[in-house]
Amino acid sequence: MTVDVRAVTESEFPDWQRSLRTGFLKVPVVSDEEAADRLAHADLARTLGGFDRDRIVATFRSFRQEVSTVGGGSLTADAITQVTVAPTHRRRGLLSRMMAADLAAAKERGDAVATLIAAEYPIYGRFGFGPASWTAEWSVDVNRAGLDPRRSGRPEDGGRIDLADGDEIRKVGPEVHRRLAGVRAGVTNRSRRDWERGTGLVPQSIAPWREPYYAVYRSESGEVEGYVAYTADDKWDDAKLPLNTATVRDLIAVTPAAERALWHYLCSIDWIATVRSGYRAPDDPLPLLLPDPRAARMLTYADMLWVRVLDVVRVLEGRTYPVEESLVLEVRDADGLAGGRFRLDASPAGAACVRTAAPADLALDVAEVGTLAFGDESAVRLARLGRVEELTSGAAARADLLFRTPLRPFSPDLF
Repeated sequence: MTVDVRAVTESEFPDWQRSLRTGFLKVPVVSDEEAADRLAHADLARTLGGFDRDRIVATFRSFRQEVSTVGGGSLTADAITQVTVAPTHRRRGLLSRMMAADLAAAKERGDAVATLIAAEYPIYGRFGFGPASWTAEWSVDVNRAGLDPRRSGRPEDGGRIDLADGDEIRKVGPEVHRRLAGVRAGVTNRSRRDWERGTGLVPQSIAPWREPYYAVYRSESGEVEGYVAYTADDKWDDAKLPLNTATVRDLIAVTPAAERALWHYLCSIDWIATVRSGYRAPDDPLPLLLPDPRAARMLTYADMLWVRVLDVVRVLEGRTYPVEESLVLEVRDADGLAGGRFRLDASPAGAACVRTAAPADLALDVAEVGTLAFGDESAVRLARLGRVEELTSGAAARADLLFRTPLRPFSPDLF
């Protein structure tokens, strides 16, 4: 029988949640309180379901998001999340139908890009998405790091670190997070509810809430420049030596002094033998802040934020450029949402992007436009991989001068 794809109604929302949990292999039970709470914050017009008669066999949701660009600007994004298809209905085109409906609506709204965090790498490339940021995680062997064992947790730069609680983080954290978006591309905005959920004010349904420890870094002038939220376990060996691990849940620092102070603080806590960094930008300075960088062992290096360009002009005009250069791009888009030939004239003073009939310098799929626009990939490397076609000699190297950035994009949040 034909599966109908449409927005869910209020009465169908609890069943939609149960189907979602089934798809993610979570306990398929949703309390009335949880269903009501999530319904109060859901946009049902952007909450899609696949219906096989009266049974929901697929889920898909999107919401409005802002994502930072190179140079501190932002783009309005169609953030896609909670995508599942029941194991009984795989390979029937349900994801393609839901994605097509959502992207068409996003294009109609005027969203510049669509974003998502991919559970599996191979799925979303066929819809025009490409990885725009990557993430890394380290495990630090504190005893091998080479830090002075007599050190205190006090910063050496005149600043200070104070323990805090969730209330304080909800007050000072949003401004620190906004400052991060000003210096890193790929940072997605956090709503008030995100801050409440991240600090335990909103109960978590998937796992019991465990209150973390919080610490805030203030500069010598008293300005908040960073904070960290972390947990610690309780492990000791048979000789009564501590083997505890501090695990970072959230660490945002907007100055080098704050980064150094917070990482050294974590490595100075009594009984902590290992620090797990949580997800960080791949160029995070953590390893090199240690006298012995080998004490920081990389656990994870993987794709993070995926971007699907819906408006080439706004994406390319919405960032800054370090040099003056012009390029003509032939953008291929099999879905017809953002394709065409575009001339980009860019300089440190600004950028203009217009449609053109001039000969193209580079030809590339729309997925590569997002990857390049956020500054985390080399056009030369993409050309060597066959994902960018160089139509004018040297055009890929010129694109690298335009698009690459000193700091790699950082997307600290799952959604």
